[in-house]
Amino acid sequence: MTALRRHWPRIAITLLPVLLALAHATGGWRLSAIDRLDHLIYDTRLRATMPGTLDPRIVIVDVDDASLTRQGQWPWARDKLARLTSELTGRQQVAVLGFDVMFVEPDRGSGLDKLRRIARGPLRDMPGLAEEIDRLAPVLDNDAIFAKALEGQRVALGYYFTRTEKPGAKGELPPAPVLQAEDFPPGRGYATAWNGFGASLPVLAAAAPAAGFLNTLVMSTGDGVIRAVPLIARYEGDRARPGYYESLGLAVYRLASGTPPVLPAFASGGAAPRLQSLLVGGLRISVNEAASMQVPFRGPGGAQGASFRYVSAGDVLEHRLAPGELKDRIVLVGATAPGLQDLRPTPVGAAFPGVEVHANIVSAMLDHRLLAVPDYAPGYEVLSVLSAGLVLALGLSLLPASRAVLLAVATVAALVGVNAWLYQRHSLVLPLASALAMAALAFAFNMGWGYFIESRARRGLVRLFGTYVPPQLVNEMLATPGRYSMRAENRHMTVMFCDMRDFTRLSEQMAPAELQAFLNTVFSRLTNVISTHRGTVDKYMGDCVMAFWGAPIDTPDHGTLAVRAALDMAQAVRDVNQIHRASGRPQISVGIGINSGVMSVGDMGSAARRSYTVVGDAVNLASRLEGLSAHYGVEIVASAATRELAPGFLWQELDSVLVKGRAQAVAVFTPLAADTQAQTAAALQQSAQLQRWADVLAAYRRQDWAVGRNLLDPLLAADAKKVLYQLYAQRLASMALRPHDPDWNGATRFESK
Repeated sequence: MTALRRHWPRIAITLLPVLLALAHATGGWRLSAIDRLDHLIYDTRLRATMPGTLDPRIVIVDVDDASLTRQGQWPWARDKLARLTSELTGRQQVAVLGFDVMFVEPDRGSGLDKLRRIARGPLRDMPGLAEEIDRLAPVLDNDAIFAKALEGQRVALGYYFTRTEKPGAKGELPPAPVLQAEDFPPGRGYATAWNGFGASLPVLAAAAPAAGFLNTLVMSTGDGVIRAVPLIARYEGDRARPGYYESLGLAVYRLASGTPPVLPAFASGGAAPRLQSLLVGGLRISVNEAASMQVPFRGPGGAQGASFRYVSAGDVLEHRLAPGELKDRIVLVGATAPGLQDLRPTPVGAAFPGVEVHANIVSAMLDHRLLAVPDYAPGYEVLSVLSAGLVLALGLSLLPASRAVLLAVATVAALVGVNAWLYQRHSLVLPLASALAMAALAFAFNMGWGYFIESRARRGLVRLFGTYVPPQLVNEMLATPGRYSMRAENRHMTVMFCDMRDFTRLSEQMAPAELQAFLNTVFSRLTNVISTHRGTVDKYMGDCVMAFWGAPIDTPDHGTLAVRAALDMAQAVRDVNQIHRASGRPQISVGIGINSGVMSVGDMGSAARRSYTVVGDAVNLASRLEGLSAHYGVEIVASAATRELAPGFLWQELDSVLVKGRAQAVAVFTPLAADTQAQTAAALQQSAQLQRWADVLAAYRRQDWAVGRNLLDPLLAADAKKVLYQLYAQRLASMALRPHDPDWNGATRFESK
């Protein structure tokens, strides 16, 4: 919870794109850019998954440029279309013939109408003329000839619906709609509504067993690309014939399948049921609110597209095909000649033949290869946006940059992968653009916040603490820069002073440049040790270095770290001395004072010069303890407060002291070894000596000088050069000459320290 509160501004800025995407997904604020991106994703996915193979069951008889060159300009006379029909249904024995061509106007090319006007006009008195014209009518009436060719054949004609302020109707609709208005619950529209039409001549409509509308642009999106085509449309221009009529593609499929009935299937919910699918025999076709199906194109359109076989209409009329070459094929007659303007933009081509749109619909129905936009698509969109958004908002804000990038990539991959799997495996068309746009914006907003806001705070943190704090601690601080500042505060910490002994004598023996190099070498080693143990270097004061633990980063084990650093610093000095002995250079020694307690830490100093430092009585005591190290002949002097914080060491108590500026005595100790060394034979022997030493101090403090001396003698015999033992031997000898003092507490006063 603390991390969440600390990163809440960054989480909030990351959630902004989530809210925008949710507004789009729920319909509260539709964003056209996201809709266009969804269309682009749909088109790309469709092209990537198209079969790209030839469907041999469907053939397109094409009124192409070659046909127009050899057979004359369009429209052709109906007797020529009759010959085309007879060739296809007779000599070629096709299974179903569909015309993506409309026959709204009568054919006047034969001159029959003109002859009849002449017979009724200037030559009305010529005997037998009118009768002769009527006798020739069956030969001259091209519409009747065409109608005769259609009779008894499985043929579907095409027509179109219109919607205008003043309804208009030309030609004849099929005698009965495929669905009646009563087949749909009242209360809403279930398909696109029209009030006019342009259909085939009555003589042709009566001869053909089926017809279907050709409207394909009704479901085109704002970019004009045809992705879905209506299967049924509602005609409401004539009260005598209201109902739902089928498209040419559906009509051709039904003819090829034995004309099964069409039944609507509804999804419950909302004020009224919603049309969910159309049942055509054993085929369930998912449709949207306009009764349109997504067109699963097979591949690029046209004669070079290799999705369907194209045959020139001129070749059919000229009998260039072998008899029965198209037997049992579904044939669609259409035009691809550019001048006839039957080219449409689709996801797979900008100039896609309109007749091939119907061919793709029929092919998909035959294969049951249908796409579906399910009812729960909006819910899926909301769920994907919300789940991915929450993952990104938390992950991008809490993880380091490299892992955040991996999380963003993984989230996008998961969104795309699940969406593609549902499309490929279950033919479900589900929205993806809003989730992808959200993920991209969330990543950009989050990284932008991190760079422009948090990075600025980090850079400021580096400027503030980079010269004081070890790099590894600065890196830790950069994870939560808002927690750290130079503002002074009281903390329980450990402070250390490390001073070189006899520095004045040493400096007199060395040239300035040599002394400088020497100090740089020693201080670099000591600083590296402090940094390794997570300490902060406060300052260098001549031959002294000051450091502390517990700030700016909270360090619960600051006492242990400081003691371990002190032991390693003493060892580092011994290593330097070993090198100096080999080169004949002077050796050095150090005194280290350590104390733990409450001290004030922060940016302190004057207006001209400030530094991040610690002050307080606990700091002063550490400085005093450093000065006592030479007196007791040890390298490290630590207070009892530090000893309590670092129990993992062997400690030897030195004394109880009263230093300058303090009214109470302080017990002081020196660490001898780390706890990891406590089981060695030497350490066990040392522990026995420490127990005897504790008995010496106890006798000393109760003024039992003889017992103290007797206890100390074995220690002196074992280590006669140890300054501490020599010091107490002198004390015991001098104290034995004094009378017993009931007010004496065993503390040693150091007025100058």
